[in-house]
Amino acid sequence: MFEAVKDTTRRPGSNRYLRRLLVLCNRLLSERGEANSVSIARDLVAGFRALPDDARGAFFGHLASDFSPDPAALLASAQAYAQSPGAAQLQQVLRDAEPPRQELLRRINRLPGGTADIVAMRRALLGRLGAQPELAAVEADFLHLLGSWFNPGFLQLQRVDWRSPAHLLEQLIQHEAVHTIDGWDDLRRRLQPDRRCFAFFHPQLPDEPLIFVEVALLPDMPAAIAPLIDKTATQPPERSLRTATFYSISNCQPGLRGVSLGNFLIKRVADELKRELPQLRTFCTLSPLPGLARWLRAGAPCESLSRVRAQRLAEAQQTLLAACDGKLERLSDKASLQRLPADAAQALQRLAAIYLTQVSPTTLGDPVARFHLDNGARLERLNPLGDLSEKGLRQSFGLMVNYLYDLKKVELHHENFVLGEVAHSRQLASLL
Repeated sequence: MFEAVKDTTRRPGSNRYLRRLLVLCNRLLSERGEANSVSIARDLVAGFRALPDDARGAFFGHLASDFSPDPAALLASAQAYAQSPGAAQLQQVLRDAEPPRQELLRRINRLPGGTADIVAMRRALLGRLGAQPELAAVEADFLHLLGSWFNPGFLQLQRVDWRSPAHLLEQLIQHEAVHTIDGWDDLRRRLQPDRRCFAFFHPQLPDEPLIFVEVALLPDMPAAIAPLIDKTATQPPERSLRTATFYSISNCQPGLRGVSLGNFLIKRVADELKRELPQLRTFCTLSPLPGLARWLRAGAPCESLSRVRAQRLAEAQQTLLAACDGKLERLSDKASLQRLPADAAQALQRLAAIYLTQVSPTTLGDPVARFHLDNGARLERLNPLGDLSEKGLRQSFGLMVNYLYDLKKVELHHENFVLGEVAHSRQLASLL
């Protein structure tokens, strides 16, 4: 399996630090290295941390070129399996097909704190993919292993409140990616009794949240974000709380990008809230549309529309453009948006409804919409002027969305979304 890595340290142009690192990789993969994996892996990780940025790119390049499967060995075992497809031949194919770098990462993972080191290495790798597309196979191996190690069955759900350790609360402030937490007073309000915050933790990263969700407990489904994040907002009576609204989900680990965590988090939190507060009847979100304005500026591309809907889309575009003199950027101005004529405001909602129901199942779809719809939610309601922050105006011209989580139908909605069908309410259907 490891024949292909024997000559990695003989390549010209490698600097001294990189050559030493590659020697450690070979030692770690050797039979003797397996017995001394902790000490060798510790030196390897320290060496990687010491590498300058350009040398890290070269290191990942060596992982791609020198720690890949041996093509000749793989071809031979594949041909043997094709001629005699038995269990032993299949096992040999699988052994020959596995890149040696996967075993290298497994042995690094044996090091205390090794899981965190691998997450950090992947973060560095992700930052280089644009400049080095040949690293895609290395990234696939990292994602494959981390997807297994961070299986939701291994994750621990914990509630975060004002009594949680200060270092954990600081991470909420640091990593909040949807609605910025403006200091400790803002955080304190988001952790009051009518609010909840839950996070996923991994046993190998016990002090670092992987992802967290913020929840507002309310009497009704909300239509705007400002009242939810108002530091001075008063708490409603507990007996009036009937709705749990997920209004922010933030990933704390860039090195785990693409590892599915958030969908399992929402379902686990909904079950937890249902047990704690049986009076809750509605589980929903108040979500942004970060891709809407970009889609509209690109001309609202949408394939496979019926003739009637294609005509309605074109008419809505014309109405909206006429209202802002052909300059969509005017809709990013709060005052201009609030003065929008009723027919143009209706056109904006129709365009958003088409975007969410028709484009979401495609690669052009809104990322937040794809997340919730693929997670089994139903597209429930559009909220014009729901987010008048600078970010909300720039990304979605102030629109926000409520997605409804009917816990009895999430599996059905997920299956339909995979087939290209978006579950949506009658109110949304009236806009199409």
